Amino acid sequence: MEFAFYICGLIAILATLRVVTHTNPVHALLYLIISLLAIAGVFFSLGAYFAGALEIIVYAGAIMVLFVFVVMMLNWAAPRSNRSASGCSRGSGLARPSSPRCCWWLSFTPSRALTTGGIDGAAINAKEVGIALFGPYVLAVELASMLLLAGLGGCLPHWPRRARRRGAEQPSERQRQTKNGGTRMIPLTHGLILAAILFVLGLTGLVIRRNLLFMLISLGNHD
Repeated sequence: MEFAFYICGLIAILATLRVVTHTNPVHALLYLIISLLAIAGVFFSLGAYFAGALEIIVYAGAIMVLFVFVVMMLNWAAPRSNRSASGCSRGSGLARPSSPRCCWWLSFTPSRALTTGGIDGAAINAKEVGIALFGPYVLAVELASMLLLAGLGGCLPHWPRRARRRGAEQPSERQRQTKNGGTRMIPLTHGLILAAILFVLGLTGLVIRRNLLFMLISLGNHD
């Protein structure tokens, strides 16, 4: 397990560096998913199976997939002229030599808080996590899920108009709509329909997630 710990840690470090230095947002998010999966492997190698499972289900399996979906939907692949004008390439060029130095300094600099006192903690099982999520923290959990849903719905009106045209097409009424920075505004009715569908999907996910946590609580009771 020690070999798996070092391998997963090395993969997580390399993938995180690629997240910082990569210019394509889709590839950066894919590297971030690899980093989260490697961190889950670190948890598994340390014996924290529940934390590793939550890392895969919540972060790599839900939130990051949602981010990848939104980025691919918006098609944030800016041309090279815009990148050079905005200064993104300059910022990445400055970040590449400074990031390894900061990581090296943080790794070998002793922390006074950790040297003067230890870290006290108790093992937490699935039952306590489920009770906490649907007890005092239920409002925070639901607000976080609604925030992600609202962010996805807010990106829909800014859908870019970059579809590939096959052959000669006659300009339709939708294509004659007002242009705003190269984007096409979706009608309000379509946005409301999509918001309603996403809301129903969010409620379905809430029910499934609640049943899953109840199953974890029941497993904790058997333990």
